[in-house]
Amino acid sequence: MPDRKNANNLEKVLDEAAAAGDGTEDVTVSQIMEAVGRKSFGPILLVISIVAFTPLGGIPGIPTVLASAVILIACQLLIGMQHFWLPSAILERSLNRARFRKTLGYIKPVARATDRVLRSRLQWLFQPAFVRVAAFICILVALTIPPLEVVPFAGTVSWGAIIVFALALITHDGILALLAFAFAFGAGYAVFFTLL
Repeated sequence: MPDRKNANNLEKVLDEAAAAGDGTEDVTVSQIMEAVGRKSFGPILLVISIVAFTPLGGIPGIPTVLASAVILIACQLLIGMQHFWLPSAILERSLNRARFRKTLGYIKPVARATDRVLRSRLQWLFQPAFVRVAAFICILVALTIPPLEVVPFAGTVSWGAIIVFALALITHDGILALLAFAFAFGAGYAVFFTLL
């Protein structure tokens, strides 16, 4: 189902993520999940994608771990689960909290501007069947990320597509959802011409 907890407020999502692990040197995926809410599929997909753009996302193997998390979450959205689950191997992954917060700080002005532009549109697109189609596309896009690890920055388009899908779920903006499908097509195109 679309996320209603943080609808139309991306800045709030970032603030909640930044508060994860308050007072600790490192923050774990589990702490981030608890901060944004285990029922908030859109926000957690957004945060995972943002992590992919941090220096942590440049460590070999980490993009694959993050893509695996996206696949697990999208699969659960696909079958209609009300809250998501991740294995402890992913939940216990950690990153430097100060660096994570710094990255979110860079993104906040963009989130603030986005909040002023995005709004609920084309609500019929967010019927359960369409949301499941979006989840399935997210799975396909995430599957393109591991093979793209061998080429620097090649996974950017794939992560961009997942971010747009996440934003669409958070804001219930149908126009953004349609744009996400275009990004997903671009991700497939990038894989085809990068690896073949």
